[in-house]
Amino acid sequence: MTAIRTVTLPSGAAVPALGQGTWHMGDNRARRSEELAALRRGIDLGMTLIDTAEMYGSGAAEELVGEAIRGRRDEVFLVSKVLPSNADARGTFDACRTSLRRLGTDRIDLYLLHWRGGVPLAETVEAFEALVADGSIGSWGVSNLDADDLADLPDGARPATDQVLYNLTRRGPEHALLPRCRELSVPVMAYSPVEQGRLLGHEALRAVASAHGRTPAQVALAWVLRHGDVIAIPKASSIAHVEENRAALDLRLTDDDLRALDAAFPPPTRKEPLEML
Repeated sequence: MTAIRTVTLPSGAAVPALGQGTWHMGDNRARRSEELAALRRGIDLGMTLIDTAEMYGSGAAEELVGEAIRGRRDEVFLVSKVLPSNADARGTFDACRTSLRRLGTDRIDLYLLHWRGGVPLAETVEAFEALVADGSIGSWGVSNLDADDLADLPDGARPATDQVLYNLTRRGPEHALLPRCRELSVPVMAYSPVEQGRLLGHEALRAVASAHGRTPAQVALAWVLRHGDVIAIPKASSIAHVEENRAALDLRLTDDDLRALDAAFPPPTRKEPLEML
C-alpha cells in the first residue's frame, strides 16, 4: 500500500487527497457501531481528513464524528460547514460553537459555507476571519460556489477550498471552475465522487475496472484523484468499504483508460451550471 498523497491548502496545511465523507451517517442507531468502526479504520489507513456538516442528520453526523475521533483529535483534519441560513455575523459564531460542542473539540480545522444563500458573502467571510482569529477554526472555505460566485468574494479573500459535486457524470466544473481554482491556487474538494454509487454499473467503468482487477468504485475514485489538486471525500459506512476506497490510491489509470472514460463520459464543451446534491 502506497503512502497517501497529500494536497497543500493555501494555509500551507498538507491534507490527504483521499478523505472520508459523512453525509447520511449518524442518523441510524442500528448502524452506529459499524460507522464508528469505519471512520476509525479510515484514520488508521491515513484517511485523516473527515468532512461533516451541521446539516447532516441535523447534527447527528457531527456527533458521530466526535465520538469516532475521541482520543485521536490531533490525528485528524476536521472539516465542517455552516448552513447559509446561519451564515450571518451572529449566526456563524453560534453555529460554529454548536458544531464544536457536538464534535467534542475546541477547533475545526476547515469551516465551509455550505452553499451560497441570502447573506452577503462579505459578512460570512468577516465572521470566518474572526473565528480564525480566536482559534475556533484553522481556516475557512466554501462549498457549491461556481467561478462567478468566487468572483463575488471580498477583495483579497481566498478560500482554502471549494467543495463541489464532481465525478465522471458531473464534469461541468472542468470547464470554468477547476481552471479558476487553479489560477487562485485553491484546491477543489470533490463530494459524491462515485455519484452515491449510481454510476458503478456503467459498462465502460466496469471494463476499465476489469482490466486492472479492481472495482468500478476504485476506478471512479482514481479518476477524480488523477488531478494533483483535487481531494475526494467518499462516504464509507463499513470497514470493507473504507479499505476498498483506500486501495484506489494505488490505482494508476492509463492514457487508454482515460480516453475510454472520456468517450463514455464526455467532458464539457461549454460552461454549465454548477450541479448540487
